[in-house]
Amino acid sequence: MPSTTPDASSKNTRRRRPWRRTIGSTIRTGIIPIIGISTTTITTTITIMTTITDTSRPPTTTITLRIRADILAGNAARASAVRARLDRAGVLALNLMSSPGAGKTRLLEVTAAAFGARRMAVIEGDLETENDARRLRGRGVRAEQITTGWGCHLDARMIDRGLDRLDLDGVAVVFVENVGNLVCPADFDLGQHLNVVLLSVTEGDDKPEKYPPIFHCADLVLITKTDLLGALDDFDLARAEAAIGRVRPGVEILRCSARSGDGMDAWRTWLEARLADLRGRADGARCE
Repeated sequence: MPSTTPDASSKNTRRRRPWRRTIGSTIRTGIIPIIGISTTTITTTITIMTTITDTSRPPTTTITLRIRADILAGNAARASAVRARLDRAGVLALNLMSSPGAGKTRLLEVTAAAFGARRMAVIEGDLETENDARRLRGRGVRAEQITTGWGCHLDARMIDRGLDRLDLDGVAVVFVENVGNLVCPADFDLGQHLNVVLLSVTEGDDKPEKYPPIFHCADLVLITKTDLLGALDDFDLARAEAAIGRVRPGVEILRCSARSGDGMDAWRTWLEARLADLRGRADGARCE
């Protein structure tokens, strides 16, 4: 009868696998959730299953690691450099964030017609394809596509390189259309001056309280696709605006529909006012 006793190699295999599982679990639960925190102390305990030849020693070894790191220091420094670069050029940078399908690209297409395609440039972020950049180029907008492959957000290095490939002559506003995601983009400074968050009426009026970080960093919230309200019975504008106000008290909220044009004048007025603010700060700095 064949022996059922595992050989030495199978013993080693079994002992290595718990090590891998334990390390993987520690990394997932101990590091990944706090990647968005700029400065933190990580304390984690790793239990390693060891291959034992000396039976007098215990089969496990516990190591406690304390790591103090400014996790996003490199990105923050690059973002500051990007912002300074844009300030010198007198260009306003807006970071547009939302879930996929909230209407960011359609908003920019209509903005090109109302604000002036030659006055704006766009850095597009998607995992794959140049679809959105092609749409905007078709409207006369200078657009640079960044494909992240697997990345769920843009970062300052990507924006810096995107700006290298854009002609900013005559451009007043650079729009960054971030990867569609309500979680990760909120944590990464891109060098933008302001954040604009879109909430589509098709998403549900409780979304701001379910995904508070991205709304908490908003300088403007656009409630989009309002032309669809007549076909929906589960989105209440008052509830949505109250939820936004609880997460980000005092933030400006505009209702708009790129399809019908409702609210687009208010959006353009907001853009022009923010551009004037930037230019006013620049003039003030020159007078100092």
